[in-house]
Amino acid sequence: MTANLLELDAQGFADFVSGLGEKPFRARQLLRWLHQRCEADFSAMSDLAREFRQRLETTACITPPAVISDSLAADGTRKWLLQVGTGNAIESVFIPEADRGTLCISTQAGCAMDCAFCSTGKQGFNRNLSMGEIIGQLWWAERSLRADARAAGIADPGRMISNVVLMGMGEPLLNFDNVVPALRLMLDDNAYGLSRRRVTVSTSGIVPLIDRLAEECPVSLAVSLHAANDELRDRLMPINRKYPLAQLLAACRRYLRRAPREWIMFEYVMLAGVNDRAEDVQALIECVGDLPCKINLIPFNPFPQAGFKRSSRETIRAFAERLNAAGIIATTRRTRGDDIDAACGQLAGQIQDRTRRDARLARREAAGVMS
Repeated sequence: MTANLLELDAQGFADFVSGLGEKPFRARQLLRWLHQRCEADFSAMSDLAREFRQRLETTACITPPAVISDSLAADGTRKWLLQVGTGNAIESVFIPEADRGTLCISTQAGCAMDCAFCSTGKQGFNRNLSMGEIIGQLWWAERSLRADARAAGIADPGRMISNVVLMGMGEPLLNFDNVVPALRLMLDDNAYGLSRRRVTVSTSGIVPLIDRLAEECPVSLAVSLHAANDELRDRLMPINRKYPLAQLLAACRRYLRRAPREWIMFEYVMLAGVNDRAEDVQALIECVGDLPCKINLIPFNPFPQAGFKRSSRETIRAFAERLNAAGIIATTRRTRGDDIDAACGQLAGQIQDRTRRDARLARREAAGVMS
């Protein structure tokens, strides 16, 4: 059985190479060929000994999730739908900017958080992604973007992805044991060499795992807030019933002791008449208090049966102005890729909903309990 090298972290590379009787420096060479250069052909790894390359052909493989579709939006945003087996798929989105290229990757097939405003959560949860399926999204996107650049006449395009955000499908911290090794590869100078400031984990607020991330691999942190009081956040985000705002904000303060940035990013989706009123912005100002933070206002991206409407442009502008006047840096996220369903909250993919909740509902409907 061959080893999928995308499933190996740095120690895994060292162990694999040692098992083949090779010296430790070969592991670093192989790591660089795979992740720095995104090379998939062992015969092209020119500074490896020929015999070693030949052994790799029979003992190793490089197998990312298979591409089902590759969509390009009018604004340049690109979305890959990737197969992860058993009828499930995940989505990765590349967002090009003048000064950066950001890849948004998934960590689970589906999501169990069931946030009221998110289409992905409505699809239910199937399983955690492996480390290779997580890092494979970065590997595939970087390799594909470089190939496109070369096809466009750029001989040596260099790194195309400068920032990675774990904001795709799933709750990253609920897949902690696979997410952290993937993060470490992103940071490894022999792999992608990204700085901790340029790798962001987004969470709905799993308090114990925020603390654990601070201890094991502190990167930039984004917290899905979306409401400034427990009553409303309970409705929008069921996880708040387990980890209410006071606990969440205390965890954010602890995280800042180890964080690579001096502030926490709070994400706040703008829902018309729900969390965008004058009393809501005042509650938000009082909620975050003197916690060093920035607030990213996200225009709601509608989907069928959402039950919410996007706040008006004027409302969002006024909301941001109130925050800025209170000394809180507020930005409004530009909606990208909505014509290919790649915008925030739209990553639903072609996944099978296998949640116990929906199975129970289906049984009840079949039994005639529900209309």
